[in-house]
Order: sequence, then structure tokens, then C-alpha cells
Amino acid sequence: MKVLPIIEDNINVRHIEEIASVLRDGGIIVYPTDTVYAIGCDALNNQAIERICSLKAMKSAKTNLSIICSDISEVAQYAKFDNVQFRLMKNNLPGPFTFIFPAMSKLPKAFKGRRTVGIRIPQNKIATAIERELGHPILTTSVPAKDDDYRCEPELIAEALGNSVDIVVDAGRGGLVPSTVVDCTEGEPEIVRQGKGELQ
Repeated sequence: MKVLPIIEDNINVRHIEEIASVLRDGGIIVYPTDTVYAIGCDALNNQAIERICSLKAMKSAKTNLSIICSDISEVAQYAKFDNVQFRLMKNNLPGPFTFIFPAMSKLPKAFKGRRTVGIRIPQNKIATAIERELGHPILTTSVPAKDDDYRCEPELIAEALGNSVDIVVDAGRGGLVPSTVVDCTEGEPEIVRQGKGELQ
């Protein structure tokens, strides 16, 4: 496992390229978002997704999975939404929200059996730089932690996860408040978890 220091306002392009290369090879990373530190992998790599599900002890067939996209046009390749939901995303993204939509069949086998996918476009330059360099979405889930320090301090996250991840991005102390989750699968959007941000 490798720790890479990256400052959001002065991003080292070579580090971003290295991280994307690790993701393409099926690797797992820890990286900052606009809410909490997250674990991520190539969202189109089924084996990498299963690694994360195993790491977090998630039953992959029963757990909601979320992806980070670079913009709404990319979201349209992986999720189904109508004009009202498009405007909802446009008013709130980039930002600390996870929107749950019906999933498209383009997603890999790990998503089969699920009819939904969580969509994030975080307001974090490091996360979006990694996603753009990779060229397609990053599967994303919060870092498992026994207490707050192990959730937001990169050095402690690295210590706890060890070689179960390939790279930890150290962007300084992270946040503790998760994203607000909005279910858009049936009728009116419903906030199922109030986290960071106020839905507009």
C-alpha cells in the first residue's frame, strides 16, 4: 500500500495518472470527496467491486452501490432519469448528494440483481481529476472505521486498512458528515438520509 499526498488546490498530475493506472489494473484506493474519505475502484471492473464488497463485508447482491461521475451527461450512460430529475441534479451537483436512480444495463455483473445505482458528482477536485483520468466512473463507498479519527485521518485510515487497499490519497483531515441520499426511483424525490448539504 502506498500513501500519496495530494493538495486539492495544487494537484500533482503524475499522482493522478498513477492512481488511474492502479484503478485500471483492478486496484482499490482511498481518496477524499466533498463529504468523507471513500474507498473506490474502477466501477466497470467486476473483480475490483467484489474486493470492496468483501473488504466492507457487504453482501454485494443486496447492498446499494454508488458511482462517481464527472458530469450529468456521463450519468445518463449508467442511470435512468427524467427531465424533472435532470433539473434536480443540475441544481444540486456538483455537491454532497447521492441520487438513487434506476440502473442501466451497462453496469457490470456486480450490479446485476440490483435495479438501482447511487450517483455522485462530488465538489472535490481530486476525486473528479481521478475520475476524468480513468475515463469512466469510480465505484465509491465510505471508509469503514471504528471511530471518527479512523474515518477522517489518512494516516490512520492507511494504518487500519493496510494492504487491503493499494493507494491512500492523503489530502489532509477529511470530513465526518456523509452525503445526503435522495431516492429518485419512485414518484417524488425522497431524502432517505440527511447528511451534508441542503437539497435545492
